[in-house]
Amino acid sequence: MNTDHLVRMANQIATYYASYPEAEAKEGVRGHIQRFWEPRMREQLRRHIEAGGEGLSPSVRDALETD
Repeated sequence: MNTDHLVRMANQIATYYASYPEAEAKEGVRGHIQRFWEPRMREQLRRHIEAGGEGLSPSVRDALETD
């Protein structure tokens, strides 16, 4: 899958959870990606974060870098 598309989807998830308390938002983003994304999508996003995470919202990085 195109990395830009994954970034866009992850940022949309973060936008949904933006009004939640911080801890709940982090768990919401992390949980959604864990439950609904295929392993190869999660791996591609992980590699993107390791390469600098260009375009990802800080809340997505924060939620996923704690794994």
